[in-house]
Amino acid sequence: MTYDSKLKSEFIDELFDAFMLLESKEEYYRFFEDICTIKEIQSLAQRLKVAKLLREKKTYNEIEEITGTSTATISRINRCLSYGADGYNLVLDRLEKKEG
Repeated sequence: MTYDSKLKSEFIDELFDAFMLLESKEEYYRFFEDICTIKEIQSLAQRLKVAKLLREKKTYNEIEEITGTSTATISRINRCLSYGADGYNLVLDRLEKKEG
């Protein structure tokens, strides 16, 4: 199955191909430290945590308190969970399976 997206481009395909070549958490740390700022990495991690908390039925206020994320960002992530490309749900389902 091929995913069609407005995001799709040759450059992004190459970036995702690079991700798939990483073989360990240490390699991810090394690559992301070079390719992103620390703030960008923290923001990505924070968004994933917000998505997880939303699926756990936490309120916006609880999530804001736990993560420091603005309610506008929480709302955007919530819309992605319900109406997005299903990427958050895909990853969160797999994480739950791995942890379970």
